[in-house]
Amino acid sequence: MPRISRLATLNPLAVSITWGAGGSSRVRSMELAGWSQAELGVDTILHLTCTNMEMGMVDEALHAAKAKGIQNVLALRGDPPQGAESWMPTDTRFAHAVDLVRYIRSRAEFADHFCIGVAAYPDGHTDGLPVEQEMTYLKEKVDAGADFIVTQLFYDVANFKSWVNKIRSLGIVVPIVPGIMPIQNYTSFLRLTKLCGTNVPREVWSKLEPIRNDDQKVKDYGVELAISIVNSVISDNEIDVLGVHLCTLNLEKSVRRVLDGLGWSHESHRMSNQVIDETPAVHHLPSDALISPADASTSAMTTLLHPPSSPSLVPLTDPAKPLGTGVGTTWDEFPNGRFGDPTSPAYGVGSGDQWDPGAGGLGVTRLKAISQWGSPETLEDLIVVFVRYLQSDPRTPTTPFSPDPLLDESKLVLPHLLEMTKRGWFTVGSQPAVDGAPSTDRTFGWGPAGGYVFQKAFVEFFCDDKTLQALQQRIDSEASSGWITWFATNVQDDFFTNVQEDGPNAVTWGVFPGQEIAQSTIIERTSFMTWKEEAYGIWAQWASLHPPASKTRKLLEEVRDNRWLVSVVHHDFKDEAALWSFLLEQ
Repeated sequence: MPRISRLATLNPLAVSITWGAGGSSRVRSMELAGWSQAELGVDTILHLTCTNMEMGMVDEALHAAKAKGIQNVLALRGDPPQGAESWMPTDTRFAHAVDLVRYIRSRAEFADHFCIGVAAYPDGHTDGLPVEQEMTYLKEKVDAGADFIVTQLFYDVANFKSWVNKIRSLGIVVPIVPGIMPIQNYTSFLRLTKLCGTNVPREVWSKLEPIRNDDQKVKDYGVELAISIVNSVISDNEIDVLGVHLCTLNLEKSVRRVLDGLGWSHESHRMSNQVIDETPAVHHLPSDALISPADASTSAMTTLLHPPSSPSLVPLTDPAKPLGTGVGTTWDEFPNGRFGDPTSPAYGVGSGDQWDPGAGGLGVTRLKAISQWGSPETLEDLIVVFVRYLQSDPRTPTTPFSPDPLLDESKLVLPHLLEMTKRGWFTVGSQPAVDGAPSTDRTFGWGPAGGYVFQKAFVEFFCDDKTLQALQQRIDSEASSGWITWFATNVQDDFFTNVQEDGPNAVTWGVFPGQEIAQSTIIERTSFMTWKEEAYGIWAQWASLHPPASKTRKLLEEVRDNRWLVSVVHHDFKDEAALWSFLLEQ
């Protein structure tokens, strides 16, 4: 909410709130949209999808939106339900976005209240539909009563302009709002463009490849590219684009910089270092570049009392602003791994697409899942699946927990991961210890160039009761050393840890020129329990791919019901072998 509040000061035409397709996330979406509309006075566009919308839920959502003063909805079909091979509507009345549009326009209580937007795909739909057919569907949505169009993200400006001319020739005259997503980092760019089927011009790749290991340069280029794209489409009178939809992924700095570069904002958000000086009154530097030793000490102490997991900090030289309202002081600009700061609004974002950035699921169709993971019927079969993945066997290029090939850094601890897996400890996440690798290192680097990054070794795995009890005894016997911290939970919500309730547990951090220490990966109770819900959900989704009475279904459900999810961190980042020796010692 603080982040939306800060962005709202830039006077956007509207803010866009994605729709949670399941349970409590739908409630959160509606609450956030209502808060934005009522408290900030900013027009809100609420995404509304057909996914998992049972009979009556569409009416319920529209009534709630209307009651909260929301007048704009973006009607979407949504992705197929998790694990489904193809789209299967829950309520047969709503199989496509056009059905939502027609329904809203057919109801007197909604028809004149809502302004309806629909999605369009200049680079083609992810379902692989021919572009011409997708244009026909877009025309149907507009003819059914859509008032405006928001496009999927794109980077090929020439193709976008050609696409606009084509749909205009079909008689589509409603406003078109292009989706612009500043590149945040190289990895997320690869994932999102692959997921969305985005055409990336050769010149963009040629600019990105040399800087792919420098997160700050990638982010800077992302801002530069976004400014260039916006200027190109806005200045072209032939396509008549009057505004853009900036996709933030809940990260604000790049969006602010884009607006600054376009001249659409009159604020400067760059944080400056300050010089500690005993006699600032006679110094040649500007007064806002100086700080007294006393104030510097107070500022440092405040920072220690409010570690990076706090929302935001402002310089103490501006006492008029309360904590949590500072601009440019967020701590999540370089997310690195699953476990970020759970207080960050960007936490958990980036695994889905533009319309649902936090979408979960197995990420593959049922047929592809079975072709890669087979139909394991015993624990030994299941071990084979995970071992094949670790060994980069082409038969198993992914697992339900790892949608991408094994990372280079994981290969450095591969013998240990294999040993754990062969014991029946199903490893789902890990990292080796790193002591001051350059921030441009191809394997470990992140953040801006000229810095150094550090990692504590950790591993996540599923194990049985016997293994958990033995591990707990060993950790208890090592308690006085303080080297080991751990979390363990199961599907029944039993929980063990030796970490204090609100204790931060940074496992990845970086030191960069002219900046405070950045902690990009934090493992603590809130983030671990959030991941726990997803992790056990993955076992359930995997099981649901198989018939209820099958041996595979029973095996996967037994693993879900009886195995513990464990995360172990060793704090001696100078000893590469410490964690693995501790875990695998007989």
